[in-house]
Amino acid sequence: MVQFRTIDLRKDRQAIIDFRKDSFMVSFGNTEGFDVQAYLFYVLEKVERYPDGFVMAEVHGGVIGQLELSVKKYEGRRIGYIHLFYLIPRKRGKGMGKALNNYAVDFFKKHNLEEYHLRVAPDHHRARRFYEKAGMETIGPELDGKVIRMKGSVTKSI
Repeated sequence: MVQFRTIDLRKDRQAIIDFRKDSFMVSFGNTEGFDVQAYLFYVLEKVERYPDGFVMAEVHGGVIGQLELSVKKYEGRRIGYIHLFYLIPRKRGKGMGKALNNYAVDFFKKHNLEEYHLRVAPDHHRARRFYEKAGMETIGPELDGKVIRMKGSVTKSI
C-alpha cells in the first residue's frame, strides 16, 4: 500500500534532487537548466503553501516516488497542476502510478477543482500512455514544442 507524507527537506533533500534530475534526463535527455538551489527554494515555498500537495510516496517505509501538486490559474480559471509525477525506475509499470494518480485526483477534489493539467515531453511515450489511460487528453504543444500540455478531469480518472 502506497502512503504519502509531506516532503521534509532535511530528510528528503537528496532524493528530491535526484528525482528531479532523473525526470529531466528521461524527458529531455539532459539536466541543462536544472538549478539545485532554485529548486530547493521552490520546493520549500510550495511545501508551506501545499503541504498535502508536495509529498513523497512510500511503500513499507521506502521512498518510491514524489508528487508536486498545486492550484494555478489557466486561461482565467482555477485548475489543478501536476508539477512532478515521479516513480523510481524499478516501480514503473507495476501499478504504483495508479496510487499516485488517485492521490493527485483526491488532492484536486479537496481544492474544489474540476480539471487538472500537466506538461510532458513529446517523446516520453510511456508517460503519455499512462496519462491517457488515466483519462487525460492532449491540449497541445507549449514552449516551442518542448512539452505537451495535457488535461484531466477529477471525475474521469483511473
